[in-house]
Amino acid sequence: MEQYDQLYRLYETTDTETLRAYQELVDLFPPLSSTVGLDQWESAREELDERKADIVAAFPDGGDVYAELAARLTREEAFTALDLYAKYDRTVNVLVLDVDETLRSAGDTDNEIPRRTLHLLTEFHERGVPIVVCTGQTLENVKGFMIQGLGNEIVGSGSLSIVYETGNAVFTPGQGEDTKRLLYEGLDPVIVETFDAVRGRVLSEAPADVRSGCHLQGNEFNVTIKPNAEVGSEAAVAVIDAAIRYFCGLIGSALADAVAVEVADPELLARTYFASDPEIARVLDDGGVAHDADLDAAPDEFLDALERIDVGYYEGDAAELVSLELDKPTGVREALDVLGITDPFALSMGDSKSDLRVMEWLEETDGGIAAAPDHASAAVLEHVRSHDDLVYEAGEASTVLEIV
Repeated sequence: MEQYDQLYRLYETTDTETLRAYQELVDLFPPLSSTVGLDQWESAREELDERKADIVAAFPDGGDVYAELAARLTREEAFTALDLYAKYDRTVNVLVLDVDETLRSAGDTDNEIPRRTLHLLTEFHERGVPIVVCTGQTLENVKGFMIQGLGNEIVGSGSLSIVYETGNAVFTPGQGEDTKRLLYEGLDPVIVETFDAVRGRVLSEAPADVRSGCHLQGNEFNVTIKPNAEVGSEAAVAVIDAAIRYFCGLIGSALADAVAVEVADPELLARTYFASDPEIARVLDDGGVAHDADLDAAPDEFLDALERIDVGYYEGDAAELVSLELDKPTGVREALDVLGITDPFALSMGDSKSDLRVMEWLEETDGGIAAAPDHASAAVLEHVRSHDDLVYEAGEASTVLEIV
């Protein structure tokens, strides 16, 4: 209880709000080329150092730690940090981070990772904590904005790994022959052939409105249809809805060819199977597209293969074909192996069902804690709130990173 008592005293006797403002100024606005800017920054740093020195003097046992807490955390955040440490008796030794709508939020941060978050990731790197970026995006996209945000030195350090396309491959610069692991190369040839066929046919055989209103994302393996219109707009919603109606059937046709058995109406069978997702069922119904086949009558080879793939529907954003045998937990396990982390205790941050799988895997293995933005999917929020309640506002991932 002594640590809790010390925290109470710290926040009762210190103007931590002003201290945090000085710390943020010093962290995020380094010395400028102008004399005036440099003088202002130096003045802020001197004031910060003096205020921290006062805390060190007031807390002879561990004063440096209390000074850092006061400069970085609100009272509530400090007690959350202490509660987590008391509960788990260990600290996080790896970060597993989704990007879109987790580290950055289109509505609140202009779809850029905020400077505060980037600064904290740099601090974690300097303290020797590896970072695993885990996303559904293409490698080139992720690598580009990570280099822009963190710099070539960190991205190429050998301690940052990128799990891309929702677990299809892992890229860890600076790891020699392990720099790139293409996990999709180990899949059943039937699945690979299906993906290749869908990728080759998806636009050329599409209805005119889908062909003219969509494009393929440049994935290595997943097949992802994106709208040409602005994501989330009325036009984007309409064209992605049209795409998913066509996409489900095309997958059934390609899969039937790959398994090389006679399948009666494979397009209807596939639509029926994927319509187990209520959102997809709604879109099919809205378009008057049937999904009422008898799945029990389908050949076992067809159904077995169908059960190993999935279709993702993201309203006004994307329609996507993915493998269920390759997911974010699979990619994260590979990344941890490359990074040499044999006893992970990770902070997993994400907003979607693919991120939830990582969180659930970490829970099963006692391998970490989970956090999510307040706009995350209901299932993710339920998981996070039922454990440590590390829910933060959109664009404010830095609050959780500070606590950790």
